[in-house]
Amino acid sequence: MNEKPTLIDKGWAFFRRELMLQGREDYNRSSTRKRKKGMRSLTQSTYTYHSSHEEDTDRLGKLLAAYMMPGAVLTLDGDLGAGKTRFSQGFARAIGVTDIVNSPTFTIVKEYEGAELPFYHMDMYRISQMEADDLGLEDYFYGAGVTLIEWSSLIEDLLPSERLSITIAHHGEQARRFHLTPHGELYQQWCAQMKENGHLR
Repeated sequence: MNEKPTLIDKGWAFFRRELMLQGREDYNRSSTRKRKKGMRSLTQSTYTYHSSHEEDTDRLGKLLAAYMMPGAVLTLDGDLGAGKTRFSQGFARAIGVTDIVNSPTFTIVKEYEGAELPFYHMDMYRISQMEADDLGLEDYFYGAGVTLIEWSSLIEDLLPSERLSITIAHHGEQARRFHLTPHGELYQQWCAQMKENGHLR
């Protein structure tokens, strides 16, 4: 049975969320001042990663796992058979989950214990946005663990403003093209560093 986050974990998550909110307020005030001075805002960037086989997909999971921290949110979209569950499994192993990770289609949310952080694996394929709104997803988004949401586009209005959006596209029989779009400065820094290291384009 998976252990629930402790009071200490929840306290840290609450503290971190307050810091994030304060940081957003400071950032918004700074952005407003810049706009008043006529400065142009930065456009959103999308990075790409090419996977020729499943081992490459697992490698992307390992690369991202190195950046994980409490409250990190990854969204995952793509056609049926694109490899969403395969990526989720490789990512889960990379953060130290030893249990078998399957698609949580019928249970919506599955909780696992990683080496350092809990892993919250979600699948929104079979529920509506209204139904999802009753699940208390914010407790996970701003909790003590890492959240990965498959079929996140179905609940787009409920997603946190800061997250890393990943879309998988077929690129041949075995190959896949991953499109990573960071929402928020922290996720932008992750992607920029991976590009600098030659992992993303």
